[in-house]
Amino acid sequence: MKRLNQVFVIVVMVFVAVTVASNYFIITIGAKEDYRTYRVEINRIQNEIEQNGIESINLDNYNCISKLTVLENEGELTDTDFFEGEGSDYVIKRISGDFYRFDYKSEGSEDYKQVHIGMNITLAIIFAIVIVVLMYVKYNILRPFHIIKDIPYELSRGNLNIGLKESKSRYFGKFVWGLDLLREKLERQKQKDLDMQKEKKTLVLSLSHDIKTPLSAIKLYSKALIKNLYDSKEKRTRIAQNINNLADEIEGYVSDIIKTSSEEFMNLEVNNSEFYLEDLMNRIKAYYNEKLDVLKIEFHIEKYCNCLLCGDLDRAIEVLQNIIENAIKYGDGRRITLSIKDEEDCRLITVINSGPSLLKNELPYLFNSFWRGSNIGNNSGSGLGLYICRQLMLKMHGDIFAECKDDEMQVTAVFRML
Repeated sequence: MKRLNQVFVIVVMVFVAVTVASNYFIITIGAKEDYRTYRVEINRIQNEIEQNGIESINLDNYNCISKLTVLENEGELTDTDFFEGEGSDYVIKRISGDFYRFDYKSEGSEDYKQVHIGMNITLAIIFAIVIVVLMYVKYNILRPFHIIKDIPYELSRGNLNIGLKESKSRYFGKFVWGLDLLREKLERQKQKDLDMQKEKKTLVLSLSHDIKTPLSAIKLYSKALIKNLYDSKEKRTRIAQNINNLADEIEGYVSDIIKTSSEEFMNLEVNNSEFYLEDLMNRIKAYYNEKLDVLKIEFHIEKYCNCLLCGDLDRAIEVLQNIIENAIKYGDGRRITLSIKDEEDCRLITVINSGPSLLKNELPYLFNSFWRGSNIGNNSGSGLGLYICRQLMLKMHGDIFAECKDDEMQVTAVFRML
């Protein structure tokens, strides 16, 4: 805001300087033009008097000279060739021994006066428009932005209780609305995480108690077997069977733990409808053109025919972004290409990156949760990106697969066409 106030001061100073300079220029030019016009006409009259006498003069032929008078009282006049009255619009000139008074009017004075007034009005209008625009920017753009500029930072810190007033600004109304939706979503997610943590703790305590009983029985049976307390084969067989049943019971508890843990990642919302392939490609192109240019990675999207695809546009973008981010992270940094092909009633979008480093025998595990290949190096990650991609593609009635060929890694997302 302080910078904008400085801009206001600079604009005012520039306007004053331009106004002063323009007025000085107009006044100076006008004076020169007036001076030149009436003197030219006086010289023309002088030549005509010297040749034909004063009787031949017709002032209607002259625009600036309004009156011509022969002066009789010459004693008060000096013998100068040209005398111009100070502060008066007349000139006294000696012609052929007689003194003549030329009363003149400025031909261009009214024109220059109109130009002068018009110029100042124009400058004033321009100045007013500039001030109005700056004030509009200040109160409708910068001030609302100044109010909400700290909100993303507060959200990043986990402060989800900040108040977001509804804004009717044409520039920031939707932005504030989106921030409020983000805040509500983060708040719901935070509450969901808290509930999940509570459920997990409850589950752990419950399973710990449930597992403790069969484990105690297994320990008792094993000690009895070690001490040969069961002398017959039938008893030992029955005890072994009991131990097996208890192990099955524990295995069931472990399966419940695994199932409960995986449910968190399966809860992916997808709003299936229809979208154009061109919209998907334009969003991907707009996001990655500049990013990959900065990374010095060649990025190319092959030619394609636009069509309607089945699925969720936002989720489709998420899938391709995950695949491309993996290509950036694990490729050799030379080239990434998007290839689009048709196959029956499906459209196949393949992300191809140069330099595959994943072993072919690892491909079957590529879309498993928490699995990471031998090519991870020092790259951080959770092993969930491609797992989530597969879950999203399945929910959009599509599929995803990967293959290594010709020193390239290719991951293909299969979308159904409408």
